Amino acid sequence: MPASATNSLRVAVLADSDTRWKWGALTASRLAPEGADIHLDGFLLRGRATPTARQLQEVGVRPDSLREVTGVEFLRALGTPEAAESYDVLVLALVGGGVQAMLHGLRHAWGARSRRPVVVTGYVGVVYEKLADGLLLRHGADLVLANSRQDAERFRAVYEGVGADAGSVTEVALPFLGGTPYEPSVGPADRPFTVVFAVQPSVPDNRKDRTYLLNRLIQHARLHPDREVLLKLRSKPGEHTTHIEELPYQKLAQKTDLPANFRLVYGHMGEVLDATDLLVTVSSTAALESLHRRIPTVVLTDLGIREALGNHHFVGSGCLASWDQLDAGHEPAPDPEWVARQGVAAGDTAAGGASYATAFDAARDRLAKLIAAELPPLTPYYTPVTAPGYLPGILARHHLGPDGSPLPGAPAADRQAGPVRQIVRRAARGAYRHGVQRVAPVIRRMGEL
Repeated sequence: MPASATNSLRVAVLADSDTRWKWGALTASRLAPEGADIHLDGFLLRGRATPTARQLQEVGVRPDSLREVTGVEFLRALGTPEAAESYDVLVLALVGGGVQAMLHGLRHAWGARSRRPVVVTGYVGVVYEKLADGLLLRHGADLVLANSRQDAERFRAVYEGVGADAGSVTEVALPFLGGTPYEPSVGPADRPFTVVFAVQPSVPDNRKDRTYLLNRLIQHARLHPDREVLLKLRSKPGEHTTHIEELPYQKLAQKTDLPANFRLVYGHMGEVLDATDLLVTVSSTAALESLHRRIPTVVLTDLGIREALGNHHFVGSGCLASWDQLDAGHEPAPDPEWVARQGVAAGDTAAGGASYATAFDAARDRLAKLIAAELPPLTPYYTPVTAPGYLPGILARHHLGPDGSPLPGAPAADRQAGPVRQIVRRAARGAYRHGVQRVAPVIRRMGEL
């Protein structure tokens, strides 16, 4: 029965990393009708970035059930008639290739069945690279969510430009914005002025640049002993996130003499922002969370304004500055029109932006209509006809044939992994992470000699 008729929503979320789990689970809650009872089943795609228990706890979302699966196991679980009719919504919180594989796999499993979940996908943050590639890999979902007016316009332009249906593109906002609006500390009796540097796992991607940024942060702490300077870390050593982190900042800081007002912190970004007076980053989505609360926010230019860094996305924002400027007391002033186009700054409609409180209304209405309707088969843009040299490789990585059917030898869903297999999986994942974070950087350095 449709969710609108029962005031409940049964949702499945398939995610492949901690950040995408956070986006998928929170998106599901934002899309639910007001006052609806949400039943959330979580599926974690087994891979190098499968979240650890600590990472899942940090996200703060408690699903009704949670299990780790392969792509084929997930398709077998969701492909049955009972499962297809028991869920209202399926959120694919995956990298683009994973979304495309699941769309083809579900199309094969569901066939022409009209009673099936509404399939939703999107992005976890700023879209600054592989725009066409990522978007076309997501085409075929019933709703492709765009986190801002700017993204919605770009997404539609890409789909229409290749002759694909753009009707699935739906403007929303990042689901994890919110929190207490910024109030500056007023004096010595209050908390100290707090500067937070939000790191990114893969930006920049080399030791020289990461060491430079760390040293500048430490220098800022020494130049301003009255300030508290925090290095906000994404993950602990051995954990993986959406992007591979070969050179964790905490390891770079181990041999450094840190000033007393400098600290390394983990935890939920929203809680860290509660006591932040200046947010500094290269190009992290944390900048949008910070701007939404009207916290002074700086996107660094020290390493240049480059597509490879992602900070080119912030051109026109008024937030671009260097450490030299920050050391000298620079205070950033964000451009209201730019901020409004990014879907941030709660309640600011003066520059043409919609209130965050209503940002999901249109998507919620569309979702309710789709849940109540008989849905057509999933129709991705990429097919063996339109992309015969590209699609089969994407599907094969998830053990699927060109038609979306499981390949011979794919993992069976009806066999629970035994204790030995579970130990082997954990050991293999640990070995992979050790190789990425310790062995690979050494080999690269040796190659540069």
